Amino acid sequence: MPTHDANIRVLSQAVQAWYRYYDVEPDETASHALCLAAIEFYNDGYRTLDDLSTVLIGTYVGKWSTRVNAPTSISVH
Repeated sequence: MPTHDANIRVLSQAVQAWYRYYDVEPDETASHALCLAAIEFYNDGYRTLDDLSTVLIGTYVGKWSTRVNAPTSISVH
């Protein structure tokens, strides 16, 4: 079973992968939305870096999608 630190590292790396994929500079608003989504996806069973990165990239298409005033990633759809 992964440690708490390992879980946080996977979540952080998935968010960083999103920024690299869309080639945008990190900012507080986007990071907040992406971190909340990553936690939600992790709790839904997406536990690996590849899975989390893929679902973040597919759900939040570009920086504009992190600006939606939605409490969950499901509300973005």
